[in-house]
Amino acid sequence: MVVDPAGRILAVNPAAERLLGRAAAETRGKDAHELLHRDTDGGTLLREQCPLLRSLAEGAAARGEGDRYLRGDGRLVTISWSASPLTDGGSSKGMVVLFTDITGDRSARRERAAYTSALEDLNERLTLVAEITEVLGQTLETDEALARLCRLLVPRLADWAAVDLRTGSGQVHRVAVTGPAGRDAGLEGGRERLPEPGEAERSPLVQVLNEGDPVLQNEQDETETAAPPGSPLAAVHGDFLRTVHATSAITVPLGAKRQVTGALTLVRTDPAHPFDTEDLEVVSDIGRRVGLVIDNARRFGRQRAVAEAMQRNLLAPLPQPGRLRLAARYQPAPAGSQVGGDWYDAFELKDGTLALVIGDVVGHDLTAAAGMAQLHGILRALVWDHTGSPGAVVDRLDDAMPAITTVPMATLVLARVEGHPHTGPWTLRWTSAGHPPPLLLTPGGHARYLEAGQGLVLGAPLVTGTGRPNATQSLPPGSTLLLYTDGLVESPGSDLGTGLDRLRRHALTLAHAPLDTLCDQLLARMPPGSTDDVALLAMRLPTL
Repeated sequence: MVVDPAGRILAVNPAAERLLGRAAAETRGKDAHELLHRDTDGGTLLREQCPLLRSLAEGAAARGEGDRYLRGDGRLVTISWSASPLTDGGSSKGMVVLFTDITGDRSARRERAAYTSALEDLNERLTLVAEITEVLGQTLETDEALARLCRLLVPRLADWAAVDLRTGSGQVHRVAVTGPAGRDAGLEGGRERLPEPGEAERSPLVQVLNEGDPVLQNEQDETETAAPPGSPLAAVHGDFLRTVHATSAITVPLGAKRQVTGALTLVRTDPAHPFDTEDLEVVSDIGRRVGLVIDNARRFGRQRAVAEAMQRNLLAPLPQPGRLRLAARYQPAPAGSQVGGDWYDAFELKDGTLALVIGDVVGHDLTAAAGMAQLHGILRALVWDHTGSPGAVVDRLDDAMPAITTVPMATLVLARVEGHPHTGPWTLRWTSAGHPPPLLLTPGGHARYLEAGQGLVLGAPLVTGTGRPNATQSLPPGSTLLLYTDGLVESPGSDLGTGLDRLRRHALTLAHAPLDTLCDQLLARMPPGSTDDVALLAMRLPTL
């Protein structure tokens, strides 16, 4: 379209005729603004509000999008336009206006926007599922896993979350409730019997726990709140939904149909944002993943209990030869970590000499604990009547280990305390198979590590014809000897040297404390974050 300096139409091309539904003769000489330009309701705009007239008056190029033009048949079209001035010898002759119908484009943009929004929503849900999978995989403790789950779900997907778990006695325990302000202890707890399948019960929670099918409830649906509950469990769940003012809820099984370990309930309280079937699919997927984590955690817990029981049963009572005093501690790895293969031992040999052992089998599982039991028994048998050096005994153990144990590698310290148990003098003879050095505390406030006698770990190939080194150290009256495993001195983010310095410093401050207190306090002062178990064996000589 070409307009003169006053805005009158001089010419239109055939495309403009078709778009506007007007013949060229009909438009020629007419005021373009009055003939064509309209507001969103079809009314005429003030001339001062017309961007095309403004650009015409200024003689400057301009463009716009979303303006409404009136067709000859009375319909409005939405256009995108650009205008360039026409000049001749420096004087303005009008404007050339190019325009196109974007009514269809706007509809397409709305569709694209809706599609993009749907993709973003799907991506957010998939990201949430991925985060939940990653976070749950970082722990084997059920309570911690469920706490992390609820923190991820509220408020990203729901306003409230509740978790119910089956117990071994056929009951259901509400173990977690999380809302906008975090965990709400007032809505937790309580154990109710789960009705048997087939009993008349309309509660979604009961249906999910018995049948394993997820349930979506919205305000318009007939829910358990519309009829008296058929069981105490249904009453608890109905009270929860009413208390939090639920307008939409999803209840899904934790686990698969044939092995439902519990149920997850998510609640929204805004009527304008109810759950939909896509939400149901996402939450159902989350429920399956959480069920696997709970099942694995329970299996791990059973294995851990067996391993701990085996370890503790193998840690025999300590002897108290003469005036020598012994104390020991075994501390399992923190919750969520696997059981290790640490152990200690102390016993009198056939000739009356006291033997001390501290050891650590490589690995952190039931196999490591079983390997520890094998080494424990074999070493006792080898050292019982052997009057030679500790290094010779450990050489024999190293030779026998591949044939009669499943242990691939281990560290240990084997020591003999020689001297009269009442009067002394006492001498320590020992060998170390790649184990952290013993710590000796002597009267006068001195502490040093006994770093001599170090040899290769058990299971490493030895040079033919060479025996393990031995070391000897006199033990002053009133001194204290500490044997320990690496869990006492190693912690994430810290090097071994720092851990050894920390142990020496703490041991010196506790050197005059009773032996049991010394052991307890050394464990209590361990830095947080350790994932290893710890064995500790302490011996104190009398003061003459």
